[in-house]
Amino acid sequence: MSSVPGLPVETDPPEHVGVLVLGAGLAGCAALLAAAEAGRYAVLLEKTGEIGGSTVKSAGLSAFAGTDEQAEQGIADSVELLREDLLEVGRRRSDPALVELYCEHQLATYRWLKEHGVRYGEIHAASGQSVPRSHPTDTTRMLELLLKAAGGLGARIMFDAPAARLLCDGSRVTGARLAGGREVRADAVVLATGGFSMNAELLETFAPQMEHALRQGGTGNQGDGLKMAMALGAGVRDTPYIKGTYGHFHVEHPDEDGTGILAVYKGAIAVNREGRRFVDESKNYKEIGDAALAQPGVTTWQVFDARTMALANDEVPIYEFAGRERAGMLLKADTIAGLETEIGLPEGSLQRTVGEYNTATAQGQDDPFGRAHLSGGVGRPVPIDRPPFYAHPSGTVVLATYCGLTVDTRMRVTDWWGKPIEGLYAAGEITGGFHGVGYMTGTSIGKSGVFGRLAGRNAAGEESEIQW
Repeated sequence: MSSVPGLPVETDPPEHVGVLVLGAGLAGCAALLAAAEAGRYAVLLEKTGEIGGSTVKSAGLSAFAGTDEQAEQGIADSVELLREDLLEVGRRRSDPALVELYCEHQLATYRWLKEHGVRYGEIHAASGQSVPRSHPTDTTRMLELLLKAAGGLGARIMFDAPAARLLCDGSRVTGARLAGGREVRADAVVLATGGFSMNAELLETFAPQMEHALRQGGTGNQGDGLKMAMALGAGVRDTPYIKGTYGHFHVEHPDEDGTGILAVYKGAIAVNREGRRFVDESKNYKEIGDAALAQPGVTTWQVFDARTMALANDEVPIYEFAGRERAGMLLKADTIAGLETEIGLPEGSLQRTVGEYNTATAQGQDDPFGRAHLSGGVGRPVPIDRPPFYAHPSGTVVLATYCGLTVDTRMRVTDWWGKPIEGLYAAGEITGGFHGVGYMTGTSIGKSGVFGRLAGRNAAGEESEIQW
């Protein structure tokens, strides 16, 4: 069983709480603290023996607009631009009310997190962002800070406590039954149990297109909360839009933390086993992931040079190129011909691809795949011509499912007819409606913080009329 400095750990489930939170990723930790700040006795149940979930498997980036760090770097951003980017990346299939809710509360949540000690590093541009707004942070440290603050307000956590069913009296949710049979009654329940990236059966049901994708994520991401809520008639949306993430290593490695690298956003090209490009590398990494799955074989390669390597940043996992080299996870050669041999590509294929790319880039010719930028609308492609040259084997992996329960703007779970299920809230990866078809880097962590805080605060306003 794990522990969190400053947060008392329960060994037995309490009989009754004000707000019961399920899941110890960012959404759950934010909900716990917000409920405790509202003066309610809040308890978090985590099914595994440690905090984190998909949050600590992620790149640790949050998408915020109008922050101090952006101002310090001279980055001009706005809520209006953030809103338009979110709608555009989601191809306007997302719930506009949830997008508006995020935009309305993102800056206040950013400030709230910083007030509790969360610190952000250098801001970078990434997928779906028309200006740099990826704010990196240590995710484990962030969760510990929130939980410590919650503990100081009387909140508690219990590990190795998987919930099996939601309790309902016919009109409202009244708590949860644990796997061992014990019950915890609550005035309100917040589901923050994550997605189902580790559940092969649910992926086969909802995302058969991911059959050949790799699978990673929080060990507890089995779709438990989704199934418990669906059993009460909860609605589900966005399942057709489940996509894998591009850039991940294709074999087990002791230095592989579950977060891939995206050298394509700093100047690399992506090639298949025939040594040919197959995609506009500036697209969001979900779309690149789809394109990679359509290539022969499982593995593709990101090919780049010393110029891109110089842009490595160990503070941001997706740009930790130098760290991958130190770990021996990159192929390297002094010439493109040598790199072609190292990868095992057909003779002359990579040389031809890189040569054509360099010529077109240097002469300002139109790219055959439509690439005009490095990442989204930021940065310009440059030739791959500075030795040494590198290749990172990359696959498409399902890390998170970006779909799930329907919720309203109070983060109440709604049924198939749009009616709130009384006493039941949800936040984080378990919810649908926000991303739509596409995904902006930083919005998974971002929405977990923003919507987790709102869910906890709103759940704290629930006062059950039941006499326990």
